[in-house]
Amino acid sequence: MWLYVILGLSVLIILILKSWLGSRGPNPLAEDTRRPPGPVLFDKAAKRKVIKNVFSPEKVPEKLDAIVIGSGIGGQGVAALLARAGKRVLVLEQLGKLGGCCHTFNEKGYEFDVGIHYIGQLNERSPFRILVDQLTNGQLQWSLMDDPFDVVLIGDTNNGRRYKMRTGMQAYTDELKKAFPGEEKAIENFMKLVKKVSGRTADLGVLKFLPLPIARFLCKTGLVEWFSPFFRYASRSVTEVVSEFTSNKELQTVLSYIFGTYGVFPDKASFALHSILIDHYLRGAWYPTGGASEITYHIAPNIAKAGGAVLSRATVEKILLNGDGRACGVTVRGKGLDPVNIFAPIIISDAGIYNTYEKLLPPEARSLPEIQSQLNMVKHGAGGFSLFIGIRGSNEDVNLPASNYIYLPNNDLAATEKDFFDVSAEDAPNCIPMLYISSPSAKDPTHEERCPGKSTLTALSFTRYEWFEEWKSKKVQKRGQDYEQTKNAFAEAMLETTMQIFPQIRDKIDCYVSGSPLTNDHYLGASRGEFYGVEHDISRMKPEVVATLRPKTPIKGLYLTGQDILLCGFAGALNGAVICASEILGRNIFFDLLKLRRQILNNTAKKAD
Repeated sequence: MWLYVILGLSVLIILILKSWLGSRGPNPLAEDTRRPPGPVLFDKAAKRKVIKNVFSPEKVPEKLDAIVIGSGIGGQGVAALLARAGKRVLVLEQLGKLGGCCHTFNEKGYEFDVGIHYIGQLNERSPFRILVDQLTNGQLQWSLMDDPFDVVLIGDTNNGRRYKMRTGMQAYTDELKKAFPGEEKAIENFMKLVKKVSGRTADLGVLKFLPLPIARFLCKTGLVEWFSPFFRYASRSVTEVVSEFTSNKELQTVLSYIFGTYGVFPDKASFALHSILIDHYLRGAWYPTGGASEITYHIAPNIAKAGGAVLSRATVEKILLNGDGRACGVTVRGKGLDPVNIFAPIIISDAGIYNTYEKLLPPEARSLPEIQSQLNMVKHGAGGFSLFIGIRGSNEDVNLPASNYIYLPNNDLAATEKDFFDVSAEDAPNCIPMLYISSPSAKDPTHEERCPGKSTLTALSFTRYEWFEEWKSKKVQKRGQDYEQTKNAFAEAMLETTMQIFPQIRDKIDCYVSGSPLTNDHYLGASRGEFYGVEHDISRMKPEVVATLRPKTPIKGLYLTGQDILLCGFAGALNGAVICASEILGRNIFFDLLKLRRQILNNTAKKAD
């Protein structure tokens, strides 16, 4: 009997390795395309030509190989990888600016980022940094944030307890030990588990690369948990795991603080995902030099260079299917233009699983059992509320830190969550459960050159979509006084808390604007105003869901990219793009990336000799 078990496992391992390492199509990372970075461009007119390239039928290239819906990093990333493999790709963005959550906007001369707040694992030798460098030819530059990169503030905004999250595993751990004497062993064991679980993040990709029947077999038999520490902890909550290390409520809260970066409170969040986020920033945090729009500015030209295009103000109204039910094109409406049909053999959506399946597919495709099965596996993520604050004075004048501040009113996260989400819209601003506050101007050393004498802060928190839903059919900026009053109540509460934490800005605020879930829906195409796409809770991280939500959809020729098929955030969405491009090209691009990294490191070592 044991012989058959061993033979079966051997065959399974061979299949896993074949799926993980196999390659059939062209390698988009066959050569290192980095160049020495040029200076950051401050010419707004020149930049607009790229990031505001407005759609018209005449700009659509002929003989397209693929069409991508949405220009977030999931859409641009897959388009850039396909372009490097010689494909002509058209990227269509409904907003007037390209980039999705990577775009910036201006208000009274102040520049604000929308969704790029800080990114980890961008140290020069990391595979992730090498991937980003290849997509931008090494032209996108990164500024290292302060150390500590995060400051956790619990309790009173003026005299509350502050905990510094420092760069480096040793410094991070030592700072926690210093803050919690007597809890040294608990902290050490917690961090060891974080590294153990996050060290197997690649298991997510393995499960998606495997043929679906094999992946489902591994899930059904429980073998995936047996093989993988990551999946053993995927179904356990952050609260449950943290409480096994310490009974200290304050330490439990600090070890859980990063839940805001994936949008799920610790009692419902997967410890495996939580481990990824802690590990992601252990080597420090970075911000794009020149602002978030630099990302699109350096990726889009590479897509165009291969014969493709990245166009804004192009609303995709539906995905076209041929007589065999295969995706073959899209219907696009440009601003002030009649809708046109554009055809390609491959359609890729970065619009999110809900928008793609429920809004863009025709009814007969939407009702397919396989489509409904996938939709039933997920649920909408939490709605987000944003506050953007313009402050008179340079960063030197205002003295804002290049660190993020995470404010928690107390250390009972479960009670705080319940108190907020169970109340009415009128009472909710009085009990906001957490606040993320960051200064884009402080994080970017070139900001003063672009916006002299101006500083900015961004504050983010959660909110219920239902509190704003009654105004969803109204036009943007014309939703009426009741909507504005509801939105302003949240904005003013968040502003007051921000001023208490940074009292030096109180008399220097020049303007502020806010965004509700309806704002996110309108400008970012975020279904129900979600910050992070479909909910990143425990059920999302179950092996069966991970295996099923993959780029290849039940509709032939239609693929998904971005955060809904992998994980949230810039890194999650870009790695989702890598998985999507791998599926389309028939090769494992992660393996290609590791091979390229070895070549780069070897060349660097030779030059050093």
